[in-house]
Amino acid sequence: MLSRVFSAGLYGIDGFMVSVEVDGQPRLPEFELVGLPDAAVKEAKERVRTACVNSGFRFPEAALLVNLAPADRRKEGSGFDMAILAGILAVSGTLRPGTDFSDKCFVGELSLSGDIRSVRGVLSMCVAARDAGMREFYAPAENAAEAAAVEGITVFGVQTMHQLVEHLNGQRLLAPMAPSQLSMTGDDVYDLDFSDVRGQAMAKRAMEIAAAGGHNILLIGPPGTGKSMLAKRLPTILPPLTFAEAIETTKIHSVAGVLPEGVSLLRRRPFRSPHHTMSAVSLIGGGINPTPGEVSLAHHGVLFLDELPEFPKQVTDALRQPLEDRKVTITRANGRVTFPCAFMLVAAMNPCRCGYFGDPRHKCTCKAGDVARYISRISGPMLDRIDIQIELPSLSYDELSDTDKSTVRESSATVRERVCAARDFAARRMGEEDSRRFFCNAQLDAAAIRRYCVATDEATDLLRTAYNALGLSARGYDRVMRVARTIADLDASAEIQAQHIAEAIQLRSLDRKYWGA
Repeated sequence: MLSRVFSAGLYGIDGFMVSVEVDGQPRLPEFELVGLPDAAVKEAKERVRTACVNSGFRFPEAALLVNLAPADRRKEGSGFDMAILAGILAVSGTLRPGTDFSDKCFVGELSLSGDIRSVRGVLSMCVAARDAGMREFYAPAENAAEAAAVEGITVFGVQTMHQLVEHLNGQRLLAPMAPSQLSMTGDDVYDLDFSDVRGQAMAKRAMEIAAAGGHNILLIGPPGTGKSMLAKRLPTILPPLTFAEAIETTKIHSVAGVLPEGVSLLRRRPFRSPHHTMSAVSLIGGGINPTPGEVSLAHHGVLFLDELPEFPKQVTDALRQPLEDRKVTITRANGRVTFPCAFMLVAAMNPCRCGYFGDPRHKCTCKAGDVARYISRISGPMLDRIDIQIELPSLSYDELSDTDKSTVRESSATVRERVCAARDFAARRMGEEDSRRFFCNAQLDAAAIRRYCVATDEATDLLRTAYNALGLSARGYDRVMRVARTIADLDASAEIQAQHIAEAIQLRSLDRKYWGA
């Protein structure tokens, strides 16, 4: 007897359909599993057999052959257990004859007691099932809310093997997981707020510009000046995630197995802050079976690299291509995987190893050569990919103690309103088609810069003078124009004015002070 059910696998962050074919013949009992399975898939034979026995179901005394098609594509993970179980129960007669499996997809791992355990990447697999025309998706109960974020397919959460059999036999039907039952981080309320940061008006202005245009930013200053505080509060002034962005971000976190427990759809922009001892593989992604790295986990969010010079040079240089292409491609012997990584880079660093080079309030204990070697750990090409560079000075007593009443401490909500207004202004300026291609000004390519970064004659003359005086590269010119376009958007100005160019140049002038560029 032959049965055919459907499951789904993962390749990168995308799912693909797998046809599970089970053939049972009245011969000496044996159990073979073919179709290019990895070790975890091969071990499904013992999990399925033992789960059947411990759940009180008869395991067929027959020669069983299970084929996972397409047979030339590698199958990985334990998510095929439920589909293999359903196919075997159909062959053995435990499931009623004539059960239609043509529109059903089964994903889940079996425990030896017959419970259904959660697996990684359910959201991606549910999307693949829907796109393949499936109408019903059976997932572990712990993953059901995550899968229910996909529209156009009915999701059932299964806790035990008994529940699955009773539902398929029509004895006790499972209630579908309704989208209204989604468990989200939904209210988008943060514990941190921009008003917590005292002083540093120029740095706050730079962070607002960076948020409005999606620009990368480097914070330089002595210890205790608020670099980390500002970086951690950047997500609080970024626009809320759209539903499409939330789905894409959740897919990456689900595949990586880092989706928080009880969260079915991410609503806050990711904030990733890896330690400086990490490897290039941890940052970019990889492994025998490639998984997303920190750059992809920060997709549509913020990647914060604190103490940037302390990262190995191999790690920081590995960021060059992802910063430009907003995707990373990992090639292995068994294929190529592409992970998206459209993130904002926020880097923080001290000006020297002791941290007090150039600080008028503290004496630097580093030698001139030590300072140069410390700064040179950030390569020129890497620095050229950072749009905004801002220096944070040490705070005065009045700034710290709030006795200086001239400083206005705005809340994150107030700043976010201006950021959202600037992005809306940019979207209206570019029109519907281009606003889908370029989510923010930092993504504008050379052609889009010529089309949308229109400057007045006075602004053009100022930029020409600065280009020659500062020795900007072609990439540096483009980045100044993108930042100036963002500043103009914050002012709701159709044209880039001279003051916008002046501020944009000021925000990337520290390379001459510290790197001597």
